Formats: sequence, C-alpha cells, structure tokens
Amino acid sequence: MTPDTRAQLTRLRHELHQSPELSGQEELTAARIADELRARGADQVLTGIGGHGVAGVFESGQAGPTIAIRCELDGLPIQELSGAAYASRISGKGHLCGHDGHMVMVLGVADHLNQNRPHLGRVVLIFQPAEETGQGAIAYRADPKFMEIAPDYVFSLHNLPGLALGDVLLCEGPANCASRGMKVALKGKTSHAAAPQDGVSPARALAALMPQMAGLGSGGSLDADFALTTVTHVNLGEPTFGVAPGRAELWVTLRTVADARMQSLIEEAEVLVAQVALDQGLGYEITYEDVFEACVNAPDAVDILSRSCSETGVSCEVTAYPQKFSEDFGQFGKDAQAAMFWLGSGGDHPQLHNPDYDFPDALIPIGTGIFLAAVQQVLGPINPR
Repeated sequence: MTPDTRAQLTRLRHELHQSPELSGQEELTAARIADELRARGADQVLTGIGGHGVAGVFESGQAGPTIAIRCELDGLPIQELSGAAYASRISGKGHLCGHDGHMVMVLGVADHLNQNRPHLGRVVLIFQPAEETGQGAIAYRADPKFMEIAPDYVFSLHNLPGLALGDVLLCEGPANCASRGMKVALKGKTSHAAAPQDGVSPARALAALMPQMAGLGSGGSLDADFALTTVTHVNLGEPTFGVAPGRAELWVTLRTVADARMQSLIEEAEVLVAQVALDQGLGYEITYEDVFEACVNAPDAVDILSRSCSETGVSCEVTAYPQKFSEDFGQFGKDAQAAMFWLGSGGDHPQLHNPDYDFPDALIPIGTGIFLAAVQQVLGPINPR
C-alpha cells in the first residue's frame, strides 16, 4: 500500500467515523460505500442486499472460484468519549467497535483490484448491515441478490483489544461463541402500597431468578460444555411509592461455544423461569433478541489465512480456543469455506464498545495486506490490467 493510498483511506475512515448509523439504519453509509466502490472500478455494485447491504464485484474474465471479503456497516448506540478530532458528530451514536476501520481495509482491497485483477475467478467485497443485532448476515444471505455473488470462500476480520498491535489470532474450529438475549416478563397484579397482600408482586420471583439464572452458566473452559449467563437488566414495577408492583422484567444474555449446548441452556433457563413463576403465582412470557449462532472456521480457510499472514510477515498464533464475543459472520460458513481472524488493536487499547474506543489506523495496511494475500492464495497472482 502506497503512502498516498494509506493517507486517503485514513481520511475516509475518519469521515465514516464521524457519521455512524445504527443497525438497520445504514442508508447513508451504504450509499457512500457504493460510490467508493464505483470510483474504484468495480465491475458490478449491488445495493439493498438484506437491508442496506452492498457488494462490489471485481471480475478476472476467467472462470474460477469466487472469494469474498466481508466487513460491517453499523455503529453502536453509545455516546463516544474518545476525544478524537474526528469523533462522532451524532449524539448517542459511535463507531466504537471498529467497523469504520474494517470498511476501509476492504476498500483498500478494492484500491488494489482497481488496477490489478485476479488471475481467475472473481473477488466480491461484502459490506454487511446489522452485525450488532445478529440479523444482518441472515438477511444478507437470504436476499436473492446474494445468489448472484454466492462465494466459494469468505474471509473476515475483527480488531481485538488486548492483543498486541498488528498481531493475528486465528481460531481452528469454533471461533466465536453463540449467544442470545433472553427477555423474561413476570406478570402479577398491582395493589395499593398500603395493601400489598391484595396484589401479586413479582419481587420475590425476580430476587430468586437473578442469582439462579446466573448460576446456570458460570463460564469456565472454552469447550463444548462452556456456558455463561449474564444478567444485564432488571425492572420492577413503576417508579412510584403508592403502587405495589405487578410486573417485572429480567434480561439475561446466554452464551455458549456450541449451538447444541445453547439449546440445552435455553431449556434449563425456561424450566427455571416456569418453576419460579408457578411458585409465586405469576404469569410469564419469554422472548429472545440478538440471536447469534456459533461461528466456526473451516479448516481450509484457516490454512489460507495462516499462509497469508506468513507471506505478509504478520505474527499469527493459531489456537483451538474461540473468543467469547459473538459474530454473525458464521452464517456465511453455511454456504462457503469461511474463516475470521482477530487483528490486535494493542495490549492496552480500550475495549470494544467502550466509550473511549477508537480503531487504530495503523491496522489499515495490515488487514488489507492479509486479505490480498488470501485472494492470491485462492485465485492466483493479481495481474495488472
């Protein structure tokens, strides 16, 4: 990557950083990305995939495999406190997971492909909406337009605070945990605060469920039996002194390495809720949001990424242990050989989703270089046009 290209991508990253859009609302970001792909000579630009998804296609003109590089469009509903000169201009919203950086690394691939096409096959650059809710990849794959670009291989990355800047961590097999948000509504009956005995309060049930739900999964070794339950939100009654509560809500995140373990954890949690509600004479309702299946890296795709790191001089550790974070990228592995790698943001870097997080611009040429090396592993030398 030339210094001029790197500077251009850094400026673009800062511009994207200033205008984050939430999951499912990425209209302006998607339009900007589509324009950037056209300016970089994409042979085809598809828009509106699974919502605001975009794809840029770069053809070789020769028959061969299709390799896709995927990144994300969405930001987060968090107020940014980074203090950066290019901080978010939108109150309560921020690119605090690094998706702005991921986008420009993939556009760096487009910069190279603009003048240098693959030896055979084609490269598809996927810009996916709504990763943060777990719905984006599902909708993207379900869109009929996806069938026009159906890849044989799909690669992606995520930056990782806590890992040395520019180093790579690559998981064999399970790469990201399955997770889902479980929302429990407990339904009783209100009464005057002077006569609580004439109502049905969910207070005791809520007090019992909080520790018992947490006890269903305490974490531990990241193996097939791993389970972690995290209470994230509770609500009891209304903010008033005159009414004994008649309703409560409990929100819990369920997390496992394996999808099969997730199903058994769901069953355990639902049985617990039903029993506690019965004991306290309450009705209840359970709903689920932010559902992520486990993300599993394919062996051939892992080998390609490992060799790509070696070719670009990047330190790469291959591990059998997945990250606890969830990712909807695993959906693409249902159709193709897929793998995601973790690119270090620095040992002391603020954590993902922290209000003071910011993507390190030094990673831009590293991520782009690894992706281009993976393209050459699959499609052969990238030839000047």
